Amino acid sequence: MSEEPPLVRQWVLLRLLSGRRFGVTIKEMAQEMGVSDKTIRRDLETFEQAGFPLLEQIGEFGRKTWRLEGNSQPGLTFTFDEAIALYLSRRFLEPLAGTLFWEAAGRAFKKIRATLGPKALDYIERFGPLFHQTTVGASDYSKKADLIDQLCVGAEDHRAVFITYQSLQATEPVSYDILPYGLAYHHGSLYLVGWSNKDNAIRHWKVDRITDAEVTQVPFQRPDGFDVKKHLATSFGIFHGDGDIGVKIRFSPTVARYVQESTWHETQQLRPQKDGSLLAEFRLGDTEEIKRWILSFGRHAEVIEPEELRGELQREIASALTLYWDGGRQLPAEGSGSGDEARA
Repeated sequence: MSEEPPLVRQWVLLRLLSGRRFGVTIKEMAQEMGVSDKTIRRDLETFEQAGFPLLEQIGEFGRKTWRLEGNSQPGLTFTFDEAIALYLSRRFLEPLAGTLFWEAAGRAFKKIRATLGPKALDYIERFGPLFHQTTVGASDYSKKADLIDQLCVGAEDHRAVFITYQSLQATEPVSYDILPYGLAYHHGSLYLVGWSNKDNAIRHWKVDRITDAEVTQVPFQRPDGFDVKKHLATSFGIFHGDGDIGVKIRFSPTVARYVQESTWHETQQLRPQKDGSLLAEFRLGDTEEIKRWILSFGRHAEVIEPEELRGELQREIASALTLYWDGGRQLPAEGSGSGDEARA
């Protein structure tokens, strides 16, 4: 065995000690972990040195058990493993740094730090390098805390908000009042979902493009039963449409397994084919975002239906090809850095 026990085993052991109300013996822990009694004793010593309140009890016939004293930390309604998991999760909230979400989480993390103590925290931090979140394309909201706070207050208090918005198409920002229903987090960015009095319809606004927001005293009645998640149920992301479009795509064997590994939409039906390819079907309200997703697979994805989407992709690919066609110069040969390698 390694001189320093694996962190994963110790994490499971912490959960075991937190969850067993009447304690657990060393032999039971060893059997549960699949290691020797000696290894368990070494783990328990590590926990004691880290400052975890291990309680050793002797019961009938000299039966010795261990547990973490108290089901939860003073001032917290979490077990030890829950508090540790929440503390470690702070790295996944970093894309929201500066927002009220981050500030509220920061206050919770501060309480956890104060309760666990420095030695326990030093031990917990060793789990950090096991997890990493990429932030490619993620938005930075560190300077939009007040703005997001205004949007949330408007949504919670059912009051109209006056926003200034710079859309991608407009050359100048425009100010108008909206009725905020809630926020959605998609691909590293926040989106406001609400009613646009200007368009007389539900719209989505990317928070990055909102330059100012002010809660008004004008109340509004939120639609009965409205739920942001249900509203976006037919979307392949954040774009919303009122259609009912059946989309069928054939993926080549090269990317079939990659597609099968994830849930892309709640309506998806994935059917592996005998030749190793994959047929995927979706029911969507709009095809704008799935079109971009399909294009990301290059020649390894072919739209079978609808015909309108096939036509849109044909025009898109033909237009893109003109950017790379240089006076009739021959395209790179297969396998010479053409980017056809299977996805990681």
